[in-house]
Amino acid sequence: QVYLVESGGGSVHPGGSLQLSCRVSGLSVKDYAIGWFHQTPGKERDLVACISSEEESTYYGDSVKGRFAISRDDAKNTVYLQMNSLKLEDTGVYHCTLDYTVYFCGGNDYWGQGTQVAVSP
Repeated sequence: QVYLVESGGGSVHPGGSLQLSCRVSGLSVKDYAIGWFHQTPGKERDLVACISSEEESTYYGDSVKGRFAISRDDAKNTVYLQMNSLKLEDTGVYHCTLDYTVYFCGGNDYWGQGTQVAVSP
């Protein structure tokens, strides 16, 4: 069985920071593409960051470039999303995903239950 468990969400003021964690069991994070999706009610899910298996190359959505950073700890089988300079529009549920690919984060295979981020004045 493959499980993805997110943690680290919470409530912050604009400009604040959070670090989300995605602990994976059942597969090794170093072998697959791991992504973070942002979901808000009434909107489609939005891929905000992806880290590939090969060379740990990364992708960021335009709305988070320069503010968010995705990283991986193979020993802990965990992927992190460091979120800085948070904005009101970053509010939502963040899901970690694992795809059976090396480079592409499509959210097509495994999802975690999500962790809530609330940015408010």
